[in-house]
Amino acid sequence: MSKVSVNTEWKGNMKFEADVFGHKIVVDADEASGGEDSGARPKPLLLVALAGCTGMDVVSILKKMHVAFDGLNIMVEADQTEEHPKHYEAMKVIYEFKGKDLPMDKLTKAVELSEERYCGVNAMFKKAMKMSYEIRVVE
Repeated sequence: MSKVSVNTEWKGNMKFEADVFGHKIVVDADEASGGEDSGARPKPLLLVALAGCTGMDVVSILKKMHVAFDGLNIMVEADQTEEHPKHYEAMKVIYEFKGKDLPMDKLTKAVELSEERYCGVNAMFKKAMKMSYEIRVVE
């Protein structure tokens, strides 16, 4: 087992700056919650992590399948509880591919491989909540 570590430093009020392998990420609260709205909120970054993880998988798999596409947009929708601690209880990943005559069977295979085998973020989330996906193709 390998250990992964990030350092997150308080910058005042509700603002923190994380160093993730040399890349800076700022998290902050909105003004109504005592922050300055100078960075992303922590929980939505979980959605970004999922989209980035599965997106990299899908692109890599499709390259190996020799499937060319013009674009890929990944949207993640999450259902959040109303009571504290507020948390996500379900997520849906929507893969929107751009291109003509894209082979749906290969797109589906790439997404399923990411969802079921390769994406570690998805694997963690599946243990905590309901996960689903949808594939769309636009020209």
